[in-house]
Amino acid sequence: MNARQQWVAFYTILEKEIRRFMRIWQQTLLPPAITIALYFVIFGRLIGPRIGEMSGFSYIEFVVPGLIMMSVITNSYSNVVSSFFGTKFQRSIEELLVSPVPNYIILLGYVIGGVARGLAVGVIVTLLSLFFTKLQVSHLGITIAIVFLTAVLFALAGFINAVFANSFDDISIIPTFVLTPLTYLGGVFYSIGMLPAFWQGVSQANPVLYMVNAFRYGLLGVSDINVVWAFIMVMAFCVVLFVYSLYLLERGKRLRS
Repeated sequence: MNARQQWVAFYTILEKEIRRFMRIWQQTLLPPAITIALYFVIFGRLIGPRIGEMSGFSYIEFVVPGLIMMSVITNSYSNVVSSFFGTKFQRSIEELLVSPVPNYIILLGYVIGGVARGLAVGVIVTLLSLFFTKLQVSHLGITIAIVFLTAVLFALAGFINAVFANSFDDISIIPTFVLTPLTYLGGVFYSIGMLPAFWQGVSQANPVLYMVNAFRYGLLGVSDINVVWAFIMVMAFCVVLFVYSLYLLERGKRLRS
């Protein structure tokens, strides 16, 4: 395939993915916005004043970056895992695999589709946060870069989960038992500086911690970890998962009947 044909193939997959979650926006965009709004009310308005300041900011200002990032993570992941598994379940993925479309184009189409949903929900949540607190941006470039890389990383993770899933129940195992604990223990609601030294060390093994803190640094200018190291970690994970996802597509072991 030449470059133009590859672009058409990529755009077609991406358009399908975007149309898919926009068509059912009541299920894909509205629920996460309502959920995060409840977090804003409970943790920001009700509990926040009792907690006081954290890292020099009011509690709601401190948790807003983490809540935005949490919405991006969960939605970029869930979009790809549900969409690609549905394609695999219906056996339509086999048509793509036997077509002349390169595997990396197929992968990019699904991943960027997941990124689009993650960023769309992230924008909605950001706009909602303006009703509860003033949102400042200390480092715009860092903010945009880390949220995009995070969406890519979890879209790739969702793709891998979809490849290995054998039933619709399997696509909920990782989000429930892995993704949710990592997110809640990733510094969304607290600074790891509050933890004992041992648990601070344990927390640094959580990749979500680096993403949340880098995003918080982009917005507020404060972070519990080194931002440069956070970017290195996220980019390294993206490369590893992208290569592994391509490997799974090349093998097609769990994709072809």
